Amino acid sequence: MRNKILLLGSGELGKEVVIAMQRLGQYVIAVDNYENAPAMQVAHEFEVINMLDGAELDRIVAKHHPDFIVPEVESIRTERFYEYEKQGFTVIPSAKAANFTMNRKAIRDLAAIDLGVKTAKYKYATSYQELKEGVDFTGIPCVVKPLMSSSGKGQSVIKTEADIEKAWNYALKGSRGDLMEVIVEAFIDFDYEITLLTLTQNNGNTLFCPPIGHRQERGDYQESWQPMAMDAVHLKEAEEIAKKVTKALGGSGIWGVEFFIGKDGVYFSELSPRPHDTGMVTLAGTQDFTEFELHARAILGIPVLDIPLVRNGASAVVLANKENNDFPILTGLNEAATFPNTTFSIFGKPTTRPYRRMAVALAYGTENTTELVEKAKEVAAKIKVS
Repeated sequence: MRNKILLLGSGELGKEVVIAMQRLGQYVIAVDNYENAPAMQVAHEFEVINMLDGAELDRIVAKHHPDFIVPEVESIRTERFYEYEKQGFTVIPSAKAANFTMNRKAIRDLAAIDLGVKTAKYKYATSYQELKEGVDFTGIPCVVKPLMSSSGKGQSVIKTEADIEKAWNYALKGSRGDLMEVIVEAFIDFDYEITLLTLTQNNGNTLFCPPIGHRQERGDYQESWQPMAMDAVHLKEAEEIAKKVTKALGGSGIWGVEFFIGKDGVYFSELSPRPHDTGMVTLAGTQDFTEFELHARAILGIPVLDIPLVRNGASAVVLANKENNDFPILTGLNEAATFPNTTFSIFGKPTTRPYRRMAVALAYGTENTTELVEKAKEVAAKIKVS
């Protein structure tokens, strides 16, 4: 069962997908818009293209004729996926899922309008004036995000009317691709937020990983922990929503479904049809299979029977603090290795910029997750990007 996998996007999450695929005997071509991307370093082949160029995408699909096309980032001309499916290619999890979830407008309307799932009040804006009208509708405070972005890029909170223009400019600057449109959302007074990793399979058996809690800064995750202690009723509601949305999109794979949990219930936030950054905590051995191994098995049709919690775990990111185009050196690994029941993973990114994730520290054991988060942060603090 040796399949050819075309991986579109080659960051740290893609790197782990490649490793999981190779352990199952698969052949992987890693694609991104720059050389030496993390997944390229462990793949059989690589291609460097602008994935927003439909002609370039068509060219490499025709060149490699893959068994599976696996998107790992948002900045892809995803509407081409429908044509690939017509040609007989398998897009993971599906062309509809990839196309809808790469754009916040499509997925939000599917959830709120078509499926009746509870979300924050929202409006779209293609101009500064429309954003002002959207803020009037949602009220202040509110959150502004580009319709196409990742890792919190372009996301900000409007706290006063003076923030509106700044939020508009920041959102456009952080937008991926050529889509100049934003979403403005009412601010939800939530108690905490979770990622519910959801596994859809060819046999129709949808499974859920133990919920993952996380903390964000600048719209990007800083620490995550598993499991997140939460009310069983809220967890059941989140699972039902995740199953409903993933079923509507179709296909098999791991999905990162994000929720806000408040006193008045569960709010659907966003969804990624691929491994989620907060799910790097599964590298700490919290489950029998990491989120990347689950993704690989679902793609290949290898059934997973159950996803029990094996042990508690936590992750904390290691960030760069400046821009540098030379291959970075990470130091302090000897010191970081002195903490019991911890480990770390270096991503191997060839360049740095402020707040770019360069590594992740992991802690695991029987301690409560609060203690494990602190331990993971201590490990992360020992690792320096120079």
